[in-house]
Amino acid sequence: MIPLTHYLIVGALLFCIGLAIAITKKNIIVVLMGIELIFNAANVNLVAFSRYDPSLLQGQLYSLFVIVVAAAEAVVALSIVIQLFKYFKTVELNKISHLGDK
Repeated sequence: MIPLTHYLIVGALLFCIGLAIAITKKNIIVVLMGIELIFNAANVNLVAFSRYDPSLLQGQLYSLFVIVVAAAEAVVALSIVIQLFKYFKTVELNKISHLGDK
């Protein structure tokens, strides 16, 4: 049996990698991938802690809820990225300086 600390270490590593990607990268698509890694870190921790839950399925149900929210977030974010690309012709965050009229 794998101890809880291994799951927590994997979750912490995924969270740190996702946070580093979201902060340092300038491409919108890569930033979204970093945010998805952060959601996956939360899922790993929820499933790991569900083993110690007396009702056994609450962590997995929360994880399923996080997956649904992440999928909805990805759809909305990608549609925003497509609209930004149509308007600015780039996906680089530093080149998108304003969202109002020119």
